[in-house]
Amino acid sequence: MFRPLSLFVGLRYTAAKRGNHFISFISLVSILGLMLGVAALILVLSVMNGFDRELRQRILGMVPHATLSGYGDQGLSDWRELRKGVLDGRGVQGAAPYIQAQGMLTSRGRVQGGLVNGIDPVFEPEVSILERHMDIGQLSDLQAGEYRIVLGELLARFLGVSVGDKVTLVLPEASISVAGVVPRLKRFEVSGIFSVGAELDANLAYIHIDDAARIKRMTPGSVDGLRLKFADLFDAPRLAREVAAAQSSSLYVSDWTRTHGNLFQAIQMEKRMIALLLLLIVFVAAFNIVSTLVMVVTDKQSDIAILRTMGATPGAILRVFMVQGILIGLIGTGLGVALGITLALTVTDLVAWVERALGIQFLSADVYFISYLPSELVWSDVAMITAAAFVISFVATLYPAWRASRTQPAEALRYE
Repeated sequence: MFRPLSLFVGLRYTAAKRGNHFISFISLVSILGLMLGVAALILVLSVMNGFDRELRQRILGMVPHATLSGYGDQGLSDWRELRKGVLDGRGVQGAAPYIQAQGMLTSRGRVQGGLVNGIDPVFEPEVSILERHMDIGQLSDLQAGEYRIVLGELLARFLGVSVGDKVTLVLPEASISVAGVVPRLKRFEVSGIFSVGAELDANLAYIHIDDAARIKRMTPGSVDGLRLKFADLFDAPRLAREVAAAQSSSLYVSDWTRTHGNLFQAIQMEKRMIALLLLLIVFVAAFNIVSTLVMVVTDKQSDIAILRTMGATPGAILRVFMVQGILIGLIGTGLGVALGITLALTVTDLVAWVERALGIQFLSADVYFISYLPSELVWSDVAMITAAAFVISFVATLYPAWRASRTQPAEALRYE
């Protein structure tokens, strides 16, 4: 006979066609519930990991990890020497000068507010992924004195412009002329369009740093500050202050946690809360396993009594029903892991296909910080979910199996 006995009998009970079809139905529901719970957990955590990745690579790839600037309206006139010193700092991968201005861009009667960054095309690739996401044109097209501008894809679409068209930048500063007080205006030619698939496409524009200095009437050679990139963005707040302290005490330090830290923390909080909520589905499936095994124990009272009279110990009976419950848990968890991994790897393309088929967009870049559904499968999450689901299903088998082991043969066979 197949040994061990508990495994043999447990597998026979699980595989045999029962006369009570309701128990078989509850077993199937238990497996499906566990499968859906595990698959949903893997899928949702993969999507949240995708949002986390996009935030790091795209949003934090376009905004600086940290900035060094003068206090108030003071600029940095010796930024080249400061840059050399900063690059020697621990963890610093790049540094680039910038001049920043808030303004309105107008074209063909349309007006849109935006943040205009004056950059040096030579140094900017050290701190930004902008060059890798140029749809049309190149950063090198920004030449001093040419008054050219690079727009985000959504911003260009709203203004109805493309490469070669003209846009007017209106700064919130007044100039006094013979006509009176008028806003400061400057006309630019669109030389490029970038797209990072995020909200930044709708409110960012780039011009040459020398052109920005002229329209802001800054001292020649001065900049607002330096943008820094670090090897580890989570070390940026601490390392930026160390770098600034080593260079000068008159530098104002800012970092990404002040500008986008709340968004990053919100994603982490949502990931934990959603995982906790979805874990309740697994608990519900575990309760189904409990109810299934309790009904099986009730249905098999006479079989248990016969096994006891033939010499089976209470421990052997306990293991018989634990085998049955664990098998349900293994099947449900295994199917859930397979389904969850499949969905996590294909959900981005699947959602994109549905959007094309229905002609709708689930994630609009005007509302969300990215315009598509990202997904990143993290195998440590899969292992954690698999282990948690198996432990929960194993614990669910303990009470029904213990109850079966307590069956008294005389009581069970009294009315047989």
